[in-house]
Amino acid sequence: MAVVESELAGGVLTVTLADEARRNALSRQLLSELIAVLDAADADSEVRVVVLTNAGSTFCAGADLSDQAAGGGPPEPGSATDPRVLFARFRHSPKPYVGRIAGHCVAGGMGLAAALDIAVAAEDVRFGFTEVRIGVAPAMISVVCLPKLRPADARAAFLRGRRFDAAEATRIGLINAAVPRDRLDAEVDLVVDDLLAGAPGALAATKELLVRVPTMSEDEAFSWTGELSASLFAGDEAREGIAAYLEKRPATWVP
Repeated sequence: MAVVESELAGGVLTVTLADEARRNALSRQLLSELIAVLDAADADSEVRVVVLTNAGSTFCAGADLSDQAAGGGPPEPGSATDPRVLFARFRHSPKPYVGRIAGHCVAGGMGLAAALDIAVAAEDVRFGFTEVRIGVAPAMISVVCLPKLRPADARAAFLRGRRFDAAEATRIGLINAAVPRDRLDAEVDLVVDDLLAGAPGALAATKELLVRVPTMSEDEAFSWTGELSASLFAGDEAREGIAAYLEKRPATWVP
C-alpha cells in the first residue's frame, strides 16, 4: 500500500504522509514515494503550491529505526531513499512548499519541517531534537535547521534533547506559526491564498535568491540581483502584473 497520498485542486497539491502505523517515519518506502510525488509536482505546470501534511497523530517521527535495527544501513547518497535528496528538493524547487503540521514532529521530522518554505502547526503539537537520547546526533538535519535557528536556541534544543510545544518551535524560528487546531486549515488557506496571488515565475526567482544571496559576497549579490531584477522587469509576468495593478484588477495568474 502507498504511504504517501496526493490530491490536486485549484493549483494546490496536497501531499499527505499516510503511514500511520510507523508514525510517518522516514522509511525507504516513504522517502521514495514522497520524492517521486515532489518530482512530479515540480514538472507539472498546473501545480502552483504544494501543501505537506500528515494523517494520524504524528507528522514525522524521523528515521525509521526498525530499518536501522534490521541492518539496512544508511541509504546510498543521492538515491531515491536518501533524506538529503528530500531536503534539497524543497530548497531548490521553484514551487513554494507549505507545511500543515497536524501531528507531533521529532528527530528527522524536524528537518522535514525546517526544509519547508512556510510551516504552520496546531498548537498542541510537540517537537523535539531527540537524537542524543538514543545515542546519535541531529547530523544531516542540522544543515536545514541551523539556518533557521538562533545559535543559543539551537545549542539548547540539540543538546538537551527535550520535547517542546509549537509555540516554542515558532519562537526559535523552526516554524512560522502555531494556532489552535480548529484554526489550522484556515491559517494554511491564508498562506496558500497569498502564494497563489504571486506570479509563478516571480515565486521561483524569489526562492532562488533566498538560496543564493546568503552565499555571495556583497558585490556578487548586488551584481547578480541587479541582473535578476532587470530580467524580471522585462518579462511577461511583470508586464501583466504592472498592468493589472494600474488597471485595478487581479493579474491573470490569480485564481
